[in-house]
Amino acid sequence: MSTSVPVPAPATTAPDPSRALLEVRDLRVGFATDAGLVRAVDGVSFDVAAGATLGIVGESGCGKTVTALSIMRLLNQPNQVVRGKVRFRGRDVLGMAGAELRALRGGQVAMVFQDPMTSLNPVTRILAQLTEAMRAHGKRTELEARGRATALLRRMGIAAPERLVASYPHQLSGGMRQRVMLAMGFSNDPSLLIADEPTTALDVTVQAQILALLRELNASFGTAIVLISHNLGVIASLCARLLVMYAGEVVEEGPTAEVLADPRHPYTWALLNAAPTLDGAKARGQRLVTIEGTPPDLLRPPAGCRFQERCPFKIARCAEHPRLDPVGGGGGRMARCWVTQDGGALPRGNGGGAVVSTIGKAAAAPGGAGEGALLRVRQLRKVFPVGRRTMFGARPTMTALDDVDLDVHRGETVGLVGESGSGKSTLARLIVRLQQPTAGTIHFAEHDITHARNRDIRPLRRRMQMIFQDPHSSLNPRMRVGDTLAEPLRLHRLTEGPAATAARVAELLALVGLPASAASKHPHEFSGGQRQRIAIARALAVEPELIVADEPVSSLDVNVQGQIINLLGDLQRRLGLTYLFIAHDLAVVRHISDRVVILYRGQVMETG
Repeated sequence: MSTSVPVPAPATTAPDPSRALLEVRDLRVGFATDAGLVRAVDGVSFDVAAGATLGIVGESGCGKTVTALSIMRLLNQPNQVVRGKVRFRGRDVLGMAGAELRALRGGQVAMVFQDPMTSLNPVTRILAQLTEAMRAHGKRTELEARGRATALLRRMGIAAPERLVASYPHQLSGGMRQRVMLAMGFSNDPSLLIADEPTTALDVTVQAQILALLRELNASFGTAIVLISHNLGVIASLCARLLVMYAGEVVEEGPTAEVLADPRHPYTWALLNAAPTLDGAKARGQRLVTIEGTPPDLLRPPAGCRFQERCPFKIARCAEHPRLDPVGGGGGRMARCWVTQDGGALPRGNGGGAVVSTIGKAAAAPGGAGEGALLRVRQLRKVFPVGRRTMFGARPTMTALDDVDLDVHRGETVGLVGESGSGKSTLARLIVRLQQPTAGTIHFAEHDITHARNRDIRPLRRRMQMIFQDPHSSLNPRMRVGDTLAEPLRLHRLTEGPAATAARVAELLALVGLPASAASKHPHEFSGGQRQRIAIARALAVEPELIVADEPVSSLDVNVQGQIINLLGDLQRRLGLTYLFIAHDLAVVRHISDRVVILYRGQVMETG
């Protein structure tokens, strides 16, 4: 069987150069609620030419994903209101129905979603899901589809795709599931690929592979790409043009390099200064630049500039709503800001008054001489059975962890880094005893919990909490957010009476940057980043000593990521918390960690 990805056939008819491949004009999307119409997208317009690359960035909840879903006509019908125009190759997408719409989706336009677990069928094997779209659009036979499925997975960096295709989604790591979704998006050689945070769950090496593949498809086969991401580095490496969205509007637009080098809207400026760096510019212990406050309520958006309440540069004219107008420099630079439209310039670097705050010198690294380890892991080993028993009775196994030693001292942060599939999440689950180790020992606060029964480990649950990588699967979809946060408070008797519980829930929501009104909503009513904030609030609810955080900021935009990193640092200093922090973003690990442990194929390669 061939392992190479078949080369897409060239288009039989050349596209009309006078017309963009995708045209979006004055797109307005609202959601009808009991309280009124929530204006999630408010007047967005842009073009994507054949073979072009467009990046869309912005805070979680700014309308990026709703814009993408509107283009694909994937919004729920009962409560959504869509106005404006969306045209693909001159055809009205909003007016399509039936076979025409089905032919567009997956055939000519494909979308890769942020949360792969909500897109993959949990009861269907990977191979069937990969071949389904190819067979449904009649582009390949069953045999050809099977060969292309394994070839695509190998292209996505999966070493043994023949074995993986027999798995179910829950048997894969978050990064593996995202690679499957990317392979599914590429399966029918689409003319336009809309990728919503496609590299969020991927480690840096696989992220580089995926970006290289996207560049190759774009350069060689003319696949136009709309890339939604909160990672400005990812956007800069792939996209020629950039849209910055805030509160449902486009606030800045222009060539990517120019926007990132010289932002013309205060929101873009703040995003650029919010991310940690690998060059040491933001030392450990220094608070990251973040945007104070929360985005406006889109149920009743303000009459003036929607960013003015959070803007350090606001002027009196900001009480009027600005248009998206050209700003100097050419190249199609546009900004929705009275300051820069009037010829003003934003400062270079981290200026901006109230936006910047520091905490002075970093605290001394904890866990020094004489202090015992809060968590001590010795020769930990985990072996998983894979496949079925052979005729001789043996069953194939996979070693996920192999003789891992790890110490985490009180009050310190240990960063755990490694490629997807290296065993990071397995180690986290063993530490909090969600899985049973095959061999080795785990001691937490001098308690041997290696083989502790549930009734013995239950009293320790309050003292050790875990934040999962996938917030959608860790939050009960039938429970309101307020009930989810109140449940551990009542279970551990941390509050007395409904009023005290409600007050604590509101406090937790405020800690992670969500309004108190979020307590009355269900998880599906939030974006991916907002759901992750809820998961973090739940872990903080019981004030634990140890938090095992499995990619806690991977799905967050740079501003919220900065807020969460600052929050974790504040809580650590105030409450003496201890973190085992799993991440693939090396800049984040460098900023937050006292020590780093490198895992590769289940073994510790380096620590220090």
